[in-house]
Amino acid sequence: MRVAFAARDLSMYTSKPAGPPLALPDLQRLKRENAKIVCVTAYDASLAARADEAGIDLVLVGDSLGMVVQGHASTLPVTMDAMAYHVACVARGLSRAFLVADMPFMSYRDVPTAMSNATRLIAESGAAMVKLEGADWVCEVIDALSRREIPVCAHLGLTPQSIHRLGGYRVQGREQADAERLRADARKVQEAGAQLLVLECVPAPLAAAITRELAIPVIGIGAGADCDGQILVMHDLLGITPGKRPRFAKDFLAGRDSVLAALAEYARAVRSGEYPAAEHCY
Repeated sequence: MRVAFAARDLSMYTSKPAGPPLALPDLQRLKRENAKIVCVTAYDASLAARADEAGIDLVLVGDSLGMVVQGHASTLPVTMDAMAYHVACVARGLSRAFLVADMPFMSYRDVPTAMSNATRLIAESGAAMVKLEGADWVCEVIDALSRREIPVCAHLGLTPQSIHRLGGYRVQGREQADAERLRADARKVQEAGAQLLVLECVPAPLAAAITRELAIPVIGIGAGADCDGQILVMHDLLGITPGKRPRFAKDFLAGRDSVLAALAEYARAVRSGEYPAAEHCY
């Protein structure tokens, strides 16, 4: 006896594409046009799809997953296997947003290691760019990757993988010497081939100066309103991060009835210049 099975309705798990995929030239154009770039972190396909639907420009699979998803005290325990898994999940949820993947602690300690791991995140998991923390010796890795057609986002200021050296999650660049070093490092990573820069937890005037000086887009998190774009950790944006939240965090879900509405309001607030406000800046 032949039994007929009805086709499973998957419509509740799918959404319409939010537009053609964004590429690096689109982000560079937004900087030239003084249009804010809206970025969030995501770690799974469902929230990635909501970000797409809300018109988010860039999604980062951050090693912050170690803290907000895995429950660690820092990002240091995150492995390449974990990053590759979560990047692949997010890639399956996106149709428009530009996808960036963090390279976890010690995954880019030298050029051969960085080449192997970055290739895995792009070729196997579906990222369009990888993100590395620091300057100095990291510039050699940035140069090697970019010369081999692997797009690189640099990350300066508060670099969570350096938490033991920094002595905690503290604002960077308050002193004149530290500010000058950060400005010099920003020029170095651009010269090495980085095509985006994330600035985390630096005084707003310093971030504004770096943004003006660089040709590449500068994305801020706790770095004031004058950066070319803003990024928030998804869990901070939705107000579900346990414990004390950083000064720059804002709960966009409060007063709204859905994750999509919260993401859409975040995107609107960034593009209009309403976020970050003075109370979110250092």
